[in-house]
Amino acid sequence: MSYTIHYHQHDIIIIGSGGAGLMAAYQASMKGANVALLSKTHPLQSHTVAAQGGINASLGHVEDDHWQYHMYDTISGSDWLADHDAVEVMCQEAASAIIELEHLGVPFSRQNDGRLYQRRYGGQSTHFGQGTVVHRACAVADRTGHAILHTLYQRALERKVHIFAYHYALQLIMDGTSRCHGVVTLDIETGDIHIFLAPSTLIATGGFSQIYQTNTSSSTCTGDGNALALKAGLFLQDMELSNSIPLAFMGLAI
Repeated sequence: MSYTIHYHQHDIIIIGSGGAGLMAAYQASMKGANVALLSKTHPLQSHTVAAQGGINASLGHVEDDHWQYHMYDTISGSDWLADHDAVEVMCQEAASAIIELEHLGVPFSRQNDGRLYQRRYGGQSTHFGQGTVVHRACAVADRTGHAILHTLYQRALERKVHIFAYHYALQLIMDGTSRCHGVVTLDIETGDIHIFLAPSTLIATGGFSQIYQTNTSSSTCTGDGNALALKAGLFLQDMELSNSIPLAFMGLAI
């Protein structure tokens, strides 16, 4: 059987079109990069669209809150398994990330005084677990992920990001020095093979919670990006979590 093979050259390849992939594509395009965004689904069908409740950020719009309280809640809620350094960065940057999303056009719900609305969730406290339940989650009614995904998709289109939907990533293109030069994909609609070449490749394919019999994730959450990294001889980090991180970024096995 013969296959039609298509070749593409870009500055950066991003595998995965959820919130992380779309934001990375937008940010890279803002720096002038020629970006290819690959996804086995249409970007608006990525699992981010299913997120409803909100995003924790210690804005302190209702009660006195601090990113260190947020960090404590996150680490203790993970039964101390979370990567402490990563959690620290996430909690420190959460408020600015929310403001950035709002400036990009995400229509966050508002309080009567015009500030961003925040709601209570379980596991949110002040004073390192000793205080009361705090209002920390920023939300767009009950469709937070839907609003974020649609906003970022629109921004990616405005920035002329090259979006290749329904492309299933088959294999990273590696050399003997463990450097990544791109990815091979299968066009699900046509059966053609595509070879994407770039000096930088970013894997943003989400988690693999479908390994569990009972879960609340989409049937697409099968850990394809993790498998890509393993097949290429790269390493995975935090495998006890269903969103483990493939250490293959900027073309290097870090």
